[in-house]
Amino acid sequence: MQQLLSPSSSVTILGAGLLGSLLATSLARQGHRVQVFEAGGPDGVGSAAYVAAAMVAPLAESVVAEASIVRMGQHALARWPELIAPLPAPVYFQREGTLIVWHRQDASDAARLRALFERTQSQVRDLPTMQPLDAAGVAAADPALAGRFAQGLLLPGEGQLDNRQLFAALTLAMQQLGIEVHYDSPREVADFSPGEPGQCDWLIDCRGLGAHTQWREVRGVRGEVVRIHAPEVTLARPTRLIHPRYSIYVAPKEEHVFVIGATEIESDDRSGMSVRSALELLSAAYTIHSGFAEGRILELNTHCRPTLPDNLPAIRITQPRVMEINGMYRHGFMQAPALHDVALQLLNQGQSSLATEFDLALQGPAFA
Repeated sequence: MQQLLSPSSSVTILGAGLLGSLLATSLARQGHRVQVFEAGGPDGVGSAAYVAAAMVAPLAESVVAEASIVRMGQHALARWPELIAPLPAPVYFQREGTLIVWHRQDASDAARLRALFERTQSQVRDLPTMQPLDAAGVAAADPALAGRFAQGLLLPGEGQLDNRQLFAALTLAMQQLGIEVHYDSPREVADFSPGEPGQCDWLIDCRGLGAHTQWREVRGVRGEVVRIHAPEVTLARPTRLIHPRYSIYVAPKEEHVFVIGATEIESDDRSGMSVRSALELLSAAYTIHSGFAEGRILELNTHCRPTLPDNLPAIRITQPRVMEINGMYRHGFMQAPALHDVALQLLNQGQSSLATEFDLALQGPAFA
């Protein structure tokens, strides 16, 4: 990279989702003049990350994620508290681990899952060792599940945060930092000529699926989640249930709010949740804890996660002073801190040691 950010550069960011908002606040704190164009409304409502469960579970997700994503997840566990700390509003974050449980008839699936975790732990250094649990161990790990499951696995140190609180805090931070955010204002890369008189110095495209006209390979992978208020349920940490058809997760937030999900459909359909998905998610949640039966459904949500052909993220610079970041798929909260840090290294130093550490694809002649 030949063009780097100079002091007090002007930066335009397309997309006020998770990564766009993080980069906007960090660049503004570095003294740059930042403006953001967002196709949707405020508070991140149009972002896939707004719907997500916001779990940071490197080992748990290794079943469907490459080792590079696992390493990004480890990085995220350390970085999220640092990214949250300067925000002007509190954001719930905890690292109580992930609890995985199953019924006796699914023991063979659990054994295969444990073997996959063992393989990941042999490939990725410094992952906390999973802890097999018997019935007493499950009860000790989470008294709310006492007597419900005879076996389980505890994956220590994994975490989660409250995505809704995060978006609210980032929105407030952008206001306080004087960042111009233009909501309901879709823009294309072609609308700008970075480096030209009267134009921004750099353009950063973080639009996800909104960048499809620019990044033709990106596709949508649909996810469906239920948000429930269940005062009778006191789960202390994200809990996953092994099931022959799907692996459900229940992510507890504050005030007895729970995000329940599992579905993953190759589609960019943003219509409402299907009856089948709702029935499966709710029945599986009831299987984990009967207290969900008296809970109240707050939301039935769907969204499509931006995904590249290899299901991995990428950063590319195919034209001067234009950086494009895409492909966070279903692991946005595990990848966002890593992509944020790599992007800042590239903009400030012209190279990134973290990109090498994470095997992150850097595309375009600037990286030849």
